[in-house]
Amino acid sequence: MKRWKKIAVALLVIVALSQIPFAYRRYKLGRLNAAIQLLNSQRRVDHSDRHFAEYKGVIHVHSFLGGHSTGNFEEIIAAANLNQLNFVVMTEHPSKNFNTAEMTLKGVHGGVLFINGNEVTTRNEDRLLIMPGDETASGAAGSSTQDVLSRKKIRGALAFVAYPQEFRSWDASDYDGVEVYNLYTNARQINLLVMFFDGLWSYRGYPDLLYATFYTKPAESLQRWDEALTTRRKRIVAIAGNDAHANVGISLNDTSGKTMLGFRLDPYERSFHLVRVHVLIPKEKALDSDTLLAALAAGHCFIAFDVFCDSSGFRFTASNTNENKILGDEIGLAKEVRLGFSTPASSRVVLLRDGNAVQEFSDVRAKDFVVTERGTYRVEVYLPQLPKPISDQPWIISNPIYVS
Repeated sequence: MKRWKKIAVALLVIVALSQIPFAYRRYKLGRLNAAIQLLNSQRRVDHSDRHFAEYKGVIHVHSFLGGHSTGNFEEIIAAANLNQLNFVVMTEHPSKNFNTAEMTLKGVHGGVLFINGNEVTTRNEDRLLIMPGDETASGAAGSSTQDVLSRKKIRGALAFVAYPQEFRSWDASDYDGVEVYNLYTNARQINLLVMFFDGLWSYRGYPDLLYATFYTKPAESLQRWDEALTTRRKRIVAIAGNDAHANVGISLNDTSGKTMLGFRLDPYERSFHLVRVHVLIPKEKALDSDTLLAALAAGHCFIAFDVFCDSSGFRFTASNTNENKILGDEIGLAKEVRLGFSTPASSRVVLLRDGNAVQEFSDVRAKDFVVTERGTYRVEVYLPQLPKPISDQPWIISNPIYVS
């Protein structure tokens, strides 16, 4: 055999061998997909909640208005409908030339409620999600974090700490919550070369589940949130941010900009499927901007990675001899408090008090139990039925119940 043929054969063998890990990961994604389908088919929801209606949606979404995205309103509305979302919170980057909060989606479009918010960066280099936003967003860069927070309080808006691992002004007052999970931040862990070949093998068959190759528990952000809850002794609501730009992917383009080869990891329809915020609103009240923002402010919400199983129907409650409360609420201890949870799928549930795991329940759908100590109680829910490493990552992260 001629030398060039030997070299060609050797190169082919090397290329073939290099693809084995990607082929194996495609096989594992197939197993994960089958397990997810089985899990969803086994869901059971307790419909006994007579007091609250549940709505699901996404927070931290950008369009073409603030740069960093070419996504348009029609794409966002279509993606929300495809995912059967009830609400979308837009968080447009500000512009010095126009009010992006005024120009973005707001009100009801395609049957979906939109809130017109802003993502702002302060003089302290802290980032905040303001809901709803207004014309002052463009001036945030010249203002301190506290000044921005004080202004939003005056007009009754909400402010959530974005990117808590970079936030500096924890001693500031008047922020309402923390974005403990950010999809874009998590996606920055991607090795682009590895993801390119994973995409060649798996994008056509399992585009949503490519996310499973880099999803990890936001341990650092959860720790910062728990520490803030414990040291500040105030209610701080946790949300997840999709940080949807529809601009994450890999492609080879010709000189006209036409894509020749590649894929986009975060089209809106996919980002809206991966992680969501579910809110609980009293049944006698309709879903509108006021009731949605009130539910978020109260912490009547939970984070769910619905790509792995539909979490609709999850509840976390508390009761004593006089009161019945839900996640986000405060309840008096008296002698004891009975906490309870229910999930639509058999789960492993970890109960945390002041950020520390104190109890764990395996293979359960519902459980009531008594606590006798004051503290901030929340739960994390896991799905051990799914293959590793997903089974080791949280499916649901609840907001706390404050036992005082």
